[in-house]
Amino acid sequence: MRFKKLVSYRDDKKFIIDEDLPKVGAYLYIYDGDNCIFDCLQDSIEICKAIALDEYNVPLESWKNSDS
Repeated sequence: MRFKKLVSYRDDKKFIIDEDLPKVGAYLYIYDGDNCIFDCLQDSIEICKAIALDEYNVPLESWKNSDS
């Protein structure tokens, strides 16, 4: 099974959503340079995107698939 990994950039920060097992949810990570400054586990990718939008103004359309 292949899980989704999404990435977006905003204000010199890197945002990553890393999907886990369907019953676990998805992790939202925020990096400032090489340092992870925030992480949280949510029920879905959509909730992670909403948090990034509400807290950091990361546009919903800015998320791209990442293979790394």
